[in-house]
Amino acid sequence: MIRVGILGAAGYTGGELIRLLLNHPEAEIVFANSESNAGNLVSDVHEGLIGETDLKFTDEMPFDKVDVVFFCFGHGKSEAFLKEHTIPENVKIIDLAQDFRIKGNHDYVYGLPEINKEEIQKAQHIANPGCFATCIQVALLPAAYLNLLKEDVAVNAITGSTGAGQKPGATTHFSWRNNNLSIYKPFQHQHIAEIRQSLKQVQGYLDADIDFIPYRGDFARGIFCTAVVKTPAPVEDVIEAYKEFYAGAAFTHYSDKPIDLKQVVNTNKALVHVEKYGNKLLITSAIDNLLKGAVGQAVQNMNLMFGLDETSGLRLKASAF
Repeated sequence: MIRVGILGAAGYTGGELIRLLLNHPEAEIVFANSESNAGNLVSDVHEGLIGETDLKFTDEMPFDKVDVVFFCFGHGKSEAFLKEHTIPENVKIIDLAQDFRIKGNHDYVYGLPEINKEEIQKAQHIANPGCFATCIQVALLPAAYLNLLKEDVAVNAITGSTGAGQKPGATTHFSWRNNNLSIYKPFQHQHIAEIRQSLKQVQGYLDADIDFIPYRGDFARGIFCTAVVKTPAPVEDVIEAYKEFYAGAAFTHYSDKPIDLKQVVNTNKALVHVEKYGNKLLITSAIDNLLKGAVGQAVQNMNLMFGLDETSGLRLKASAF
């Protein structure tokens, strides 16, 4: 059994991670850390787990008793935590924040299995991709492989309210979010840098801009993305390349039919579809922001790091109705 520790276990990602690991055949949760909830039942905070576990939150961090630790912190807190705490070298780390996603003076591997599977299998430390970044990358990576990203790419993507975290805010509480729609951080979202990094890795260069407009949706979970790429390439060739690119992917699938959000919510799947209008490719993609966009992908990375079946603990069915 893989012995697991979770830091920041009381938030949305922490709760989803606990839900997955409780049903993982090869994993055991050793501790779920939350200083503010120490001593409380996990199911008192994550009420969907009532009857599933008697696990309690703890303020302790027994790193010597685990094989891997998940960082479910807010952005910017992982790097600060590691400056103040020592984690044994033999303990693997999967960080769900953005602190180590951009290559630099660290050994964290960017955890997108669609392009980095072999590196993930050998890694000690993983920087789990962002939710918007995952959805946009699966839409554009095959186009980058075909060397099609030569002009600026227009991207729109809408996310559910859980993407903003558990703490209520002015743009997340129900009375504002319900029956409402808005944009935020146009052209300057923090995920653009990691998107560009992966596209450049696959295409070899990236001179074009990724013009990304994020939307807040009036639903709880999921991301739906549209991307427009200008190219003279025949659509039949593009579609065939997309199918080949994802032929070996465990969770990313090309769909011959138009896709919708309900096909992926509550799963670790990413779906992609391509159409062409004149010289413009319209690429659509969809994921669950908390699963393939966060902890589902993190567990997928854990499976790869420990030599398990990539899909272990992640065979989830969409709640289509």
